[in-house]
Amino acid sequence: MHQVDLSTYNNTLSRKNQIARFLFTTIWTIAARPLPRSVGRKWKIFLLRLFGAKIHSTANIYSSVKIYMPWNLEMAEYSCLAPEVDCYNVDKIKIGANSTVSQKTYLCTASHDVTKSNNPLIIAPIIIEDQVWIGASAYINMGLTIGQGSVVGATASVYKSVGSWTIVGGNPAKFIKYREISK
Repeated sequence: MHQVDLSTYNNTLSRKNQIARFLFTTIWTIAARPLPRSVGRKWKIFLLRLFGAKIHSTANIYSSVKIYMPWNLEMAEYSCLAPEVDCYNVDKIKIGANSTVSQKTYLCTASHDVTKSNNPLIIAPIIIEDQVWIGASAYINMGLTIGQGSVVGATASVYKSVGSWTIVGGNPAKFIKYREISK
């Protein structure tokens, strides 16, 4: 039987990356987190853009959001990261127009390859297309696309891509029904 040997683990993130993350986290904690939720939208967008994020001027990012690597974040018009969302974006996270990621959701673009003895880091992007709503406290796994117009129910754990205009929920998330919008 093989054994796990974490003594050979190699952090593949560069020292420059670690310093940039430290600087961003420090600046965000001091200059954005204390702001009330309805204040400072343009300022928060400015700070994120300063660190390489591609954020549309109409996007909304709450002050309590945690962003691991802002240079891996892209948000289209009228997209929203609600209170206490955790963007663990070691790889890209792209959020489409008119999409909302509700409070306390965890977006996770990294994990570890548990089939190898030293558990090396593995990464893959998350794509959230236009007109998506991700309910509160959901978990979105790496390498997934959440299709246009779909809804991920509150507390759902999503491990497979979600088709367009569908509603999913549960752990693991399963198809509930198709989403139809009436006037």
